[in-house]
Amino acid sequence: MAARASPVRAGRQTLARGSVAMMEQNGTSLTRDPEPSIANVPVGVLATIGNTPTIQLERIGKGLRPKLYAKLEFLNPGGSVKDRPALAMLTHALAEGRIEPGGLIIESSSGNMGIGLAQAARYLGLRFICVIDIKTTISNIRILEALGAEVELIQEPHPETGEFLDARKARVAQLLAQNPGAFWPNQYENQVNVDSHCSSTAPELVVSLGRPPDYVLVATSTCGTLGGFQKFFTSIGAHTQIIAVDAEGSALFGPPAPGRVIPGLGSASKARLASVDSLLIDYVSTQDCVTGAHLLARREAVLVGGSSGGVMVSALRLARRLRAGASVAMILPDRGERYLDTIFNRQWLAVHCADLEERMEEFGE
Repeated sequence: MAARASPVRAGRQTLARGSVAMMEQNGTSLTRDPEPSIANVPVGVLATIGNTPTIQLERIGKGLRPKLYAKLEFLNPGGSVKDRPALAMLTHALAEGRIEPGGLIIESSSGNMGIGLAQAARYLGLRFICVIDIKTTISNIRILEALGAEVELIQEPHPETGEFLDARKARVAQLLAQNPGAFWPNQYENQVNVDSHCSSTAPELVVSLGRPPDYVLVATSTCGTLGGFQKFFTSIGAHTQIIAVDAEGSALFGPPAPGRVIPGLGSASKARLASVDSLLIDYVSTQDCVTGAHLLARREAVLVGGSSGGVMVSALRLARRLRAGASVAMILPDRGERYLDTIFNRQWLAVHCADLEERMEEFGE
């Protein structure tokens, strides 16, 4: 008796025959080349960076006069908006001969830029040392290590300033001295960081919406994204009002203060990559960031990190004051899986945002 074909194999054969028939019916010719070239298929993971979608938030925005839009930067392959400048800074330095083939990259990061650089460095065949501190989440550390990064953990703040960022930068300087020829992207002052968003993130948003939005809210850290949006909207003569969403206690636009908890939002250093002229700044608390992240998860099924949550709360408070028909766009920087042990963890919430449910009620949850 002949062997009976497995259901799985039979199903696949049926699907394949049906697909071929449909293509032939539609007039699509099929090549018999054993190695056909397939149009529109990216080559390698780095080719998938950018072109992230923009969606309208219809549930959170229900009842509001303006329309709310969110650009989902966490859908970049490395999980954050930092994939864009990470790739741009490395490819620019390679093109200029500042990185030798197989060379060493050294950078300080709170997490997302490090992951973007680790991904790009691994694919490009480069070695990468990432200097982090104790505020970096365990999830981010594991991702860095999985992508081949050598992780240097700073456990004490800088003795003179009391800031972990300064301690990380000091360790970067030591490593650069010990490794002549190593490349430091210097995300904090590298203009390529800005240009990567001016040439991609900002124009993508405008193309998605069909016109520049009335308002766009951008989370701050190095201010590369913010500077890129400023540069692009200035270049096209748009009247979009850009709002920098910064963490309470951040030193980017004023004197620092203790209390920042959410990694990747705010900074211990002054902004170098964005102009403060005519810039609106909205400061958000740790509790705002947590509340916004939970709102997005519960109402829109969008799982994001704390900086995205801060942007969400800032946008909601802004929207209450705006006219009907105004467009408010948000850049959501990173995904929420990396915060399951913090802002989506009950024990962590009991310490940092015990009144989450009451805060959610402010926005009708």
